[in-house]
Amino acid sequence: MSSIESEYRTFIGIEIHIQLLTNTKVFCECPVGFGDEPNTNVCPICLGYPGVLPALNEEALFKAYQVATALNCRLSPSTVFERKNYFYPDMPKNYQISQYQHPIGMDGRIEFPYRDEVRSVRIHDVHLEEDAGKMIHAGDISLIDYNRAGTPLLEIVTEPDLTSGDETEAFIQYFRRFVRYLEVCDGNMEEGSLRCDANISLNHPGHGLGTKVEVKNLNSSRFVRLALNHERQRQEKLLTEGSRIQQETRLWNENRDITVVMRRKEESHDYRYFPEPDLPPFCPTPDYLEAVHKKNVELPLQRMKRFKTEFDLEGEALSFLTEEKSRAVFFEETLALIPKQKSSAENGAAGEVYRWLSGDVLRHLNRSHLGLEASFLTPMRLAELINLIDSGRIHGKIAKQILHAVFEEDKDPTLLLEEKGLEQITNPLEIRSLVQMVIAQNPAAAAQAAAQVTAGENKVLGFFMGLVMKASSGRSDPQLTQSILLEEFSKRSK
Repeated sequence: MSSIESEYRTFIGIEIHIQLLTNTKVFCECPVGFGDEPNTNVCPICLGYPGVLPALNEEALFKAYQVATALNCRLSPSTVFERKNYFYPDMPKNYQISQYQHPIGMDGRIEFPYRDEVRSVRIHDVHLEEDAGKMIHAGDISLIDYNRAGTPLLEIVTEPDLTSGDETEAFIQYFRRFVRYLEVCDGNMEEGSLRCDANISLNHPGHGLGTKVEVKNLNSSRFVRLALNHERQRQEKLLTEGSRIQQETRLWNENRDITVVMRRKEESHDYRYFPEPDLPPFCPTPDYLEAVHKKNVELPLQRMKRFKTEFDLEGEALSFLTEEKSRAVFFEETLALIPKQKSSAENGAAGEVYRWLSGDVLRHLNRSHLGLEASFLTPMRLAELINLIDSGRIHGKIAKQILHAVFEEDKDPTLLLEEKGLEQITNPLEIRSLVQMVIAQNPAAAAQAAAQVTAGENKVLGFFMGLVMKASSGRSDPQLTQSILLEEFSKRSK
């Protein structure tokens, strides 16, 4: 156990900002689009011109309620927008329309997998606000793109329940999966649609929270882990030396792998919150909340638990299959098309589908830079391929060839099997004829092989297996071929 674990307890709370998947901004009709020409998706409202009036995006509000509900929050009977006042170049109005005293949801909880355990984190609140613009720094020049200003931004604030950078990284990765399952955010941290600020403090066990330091603008789960682990060590060193921790906001310097001071930490009263006069409170009706509840989905952790129970899967298989909602759906749809009595492979049909998806299918997708839903492979085609193997019409190597052709030609496996003449040779007489032919063509190697087989050495069969497979264009049944090779060499050794 390290000294920091024995002397100090670590408290970590995070603020996750997700850009909601809407066509337009939260208070105006400007389109939302990453990578568009700078300062083209703007209007007088999101640029903060005097006299303009915001109008709330109904879709953004609905998605915000979806998230708060999925996080088991207590929903506010009346949610109110307020002005958060501060000056920053990327904030056109010099205030941000946000929520403070009456957010959409409070007092929630979310569970997530960490190593071999299920951890729980309390949610302080969920509130809807507008995003700021984006600043681009190039040398001594700073540029501002206001396209992002006004994008619907949902902030989820946790209680300080996390205890390490590693655990926080796992939480962020799970939360990304969580919002993608809900289909409210694409979770692309590299594009800024999911961002994170972290608050960390250290104190002796039993003495409550320590002095909080915020680490801001962390745009990858890896940087979250590195920044928090560094900050934990920095604070522990200061405390051990008898120094005081300053309450401040710091930034992660990824080039030097350290945190650096950005500004002294503000308190909530520094923002001078007051109700937004141009937006009335929103009071959700029972019908509205019922519509939100109807959008509930099976969340990643719930699906992991079900897959473990129903399909006897563990660890990496569970994580891989539930990483993306589309992948989990693809897996189950494929499995439904495979006869239930299939059980020859480890974990039965479920294990077989997992191995194809995590192996050859994933390699093809990575090579073509496609997702499952955009490829030519469908659940029906993958199930058809596996059923062809189970019926004995093809073996594994032929299946790989057919899978490649499916991705390239957009055709069903059975059609490709017939078109390319790849049906497995299972006739013993035909295979024996091929075996005898390659033995006759390689008499010296055959004599040596016969002697080794007599001595109990079967590794030499690999050479002749290759020759038979080449002669049959890879179609010869491998197990039957090996059996016949053994018979032929055994006869020659007598």
